[in-house]
Amino acid sequence: MLRSPLRLSVRHRTLVICAVPFVALLAVAALAPLPMSLAQPGLTANVIGDNKSKPVITLSGTEGRPVGGKDDGKLLMTTIAATPPDATVKLPDVVSTWFRTDRAAMPSEAVYPQGETTEEVEKHNEGEMRKSQQSAVKAALRQLHLSPGDVHVTLRLADVGGPSAGLLFSLGIVDKIDGDGRGAGLTGGRSIAGTGTIEADGKVGPVGGVPLKTKAAKRDGATVFLVPKAECGDAKAQLPTGLRLVPVTTLDGALDSLKSLKDGDRVSGC
Repeated sequence: MLRSPLRLSVRHRTLVICAVPFVALLAVAALAPLPMSLAQPGLTANVIGDNKSKPVITLSGTEGRPVGGKDDGKLLMTTIAATPPDATVKLPDVVSTWFRTDRAAMPSEAVYPQGETTEEVEKHNEGEMRKSQQSAVKAALRQLHLSPGDVHVTLRLADVGGPSAGLLFSLGIVDKIDGDGRGAGLTGGRSIAGTGTIEADGKVGPVGGVPLKTKAAKRDGATVFLVPKAECGDAKAQLPTGLRLVPVTTLDGALDSLKSLKDGDRVSGC
């Protein structure tokens, strides 16, 4: 049975009429700004080395241990780099990240929990960094049974904000003062990266952005990555080949893991 050309023509017109507002809606959605930020692996910094020609960790009141031997590898703090809070992010930008493992689209409030302008965010992150450094010093000295009266610690790290370097700061302080407790460094000559907040009592907390930070670590030569245990799942999701994950919950546990790695003993993974 042949269909009427007139009826077929009307159907086509109906489809076209219905499609017009749909296409228009897609066009509007593609052009509308979204409350998202685009992120990628950021810089790393060796906390037991120099940053912009100045030591990241400086001690006074104690000589610390001799450094520069074969056991002195690197302790790399890691970051992500994100678009500014006032940047315009549109649907095509977000969609493009779905096909890449070195980019991510994240809700702006997850990247910038406070502040709507670049200036506000920078001020907030600077404050978080100061608090993180203070906690890191307290945690490290507590671990070593020292007080601020015994040793003064100065931390310098340019162009980095937020609290996520706390664990690595504490490890760096312990490394420069006491190392592994046997006269050598904590790393065993390895490049060890990581992330995590730190409390004054040594508790390690989650930070976010871990998959991108593991990529920054691998890019800059790390073979081991210390990750807050609560973020093991995120870290494993897109883990670069050749990077070993070591979960941590406390500064004391992180130190035990580093010493075990150095001695070739068993270390739990994610």
